[in-house]
Order: sequence, then structure tokens, then C-alpha cells
Amino acid sequence: MLRTILLVGSGGFIGSVMRYLVQYYMEKSLTSTFPWGTFIANIAGSFIIGIVFALAEKGNLMNAEWRIFLAVGICGGFTTFSSFAYNNLTMLNERAWGSLLLNIGGNLFLGILAVYVGIILIRIIF
Repeated sequence: MLRTILLVGSGGFIGSVMRYLVQYYMEKSLTSTFPWGTFIANIAGSFIIGIVFALAEKGNLMNAEWRIFLAVGICGGFTTFSSFAYNNLTMLNERAWGSLLLNIGGNLFLGILAVYVGIILIRIIF
């Protein structure tokens, strides 16, 4: 159990730092009020988790520890539902309806699509 906790924690550390860097560079690069850093982290994280679970399905390509480290740890730290919810509340309060719908719809539909593409990519390669 301690080993699993350390795997999740170390993966979460890496994922959280990655998310911070994505958010930082997106905010520094763009003057938009749209939360591109959160948006990109959620879509990229969805894609990565699709790849991880597709590799795990193959049986011999990834053991359970790697799956936990990558999916729960890194992807869990990298993706960010709490920031997503806060950003949506902010846009709702500001009555930024277009940005609100783009953020909710984009994260939901592109996130699902990214998981699917990740799975298909691994099925094609292996």
C-alpha cells in the first residue's frame, strides 16, 4: 500500500508541475481571458489517459503500478476539474456566455474525443 501511495504521490507531483507550467506559459503567451491552460491540460490529460488505459488493456505492455503512476498520479495531477469548475463559475458571474459554453462543451466533448483517439492510436500501433 505504501508503494502505491508513493507512486500516486510522485506521479501527482509531476502532473501538478506540468499543469502549472502549461497554465503559466499559456497565460504568459496569450492575452485572452479564456482559460486556455486549464483547457489544454484537460484535453491533453484525457488523451494521455486514453493511451495509458489502452496500453494497460494489452496486458503485457504496462503493469498495474505503471498504470496507477501514469493515470491516477500524473493525469490526476495534470488535469484539473476544480480549476475547470472555478473558471466556469467566473465566466458565469461575468455573463461570458460564449466562453462558458466553449469551455464546458470543449472540455467535455474534446476530452471524450481525446480519450477515444488515444485508445484508437494504441490499438493501431499495437
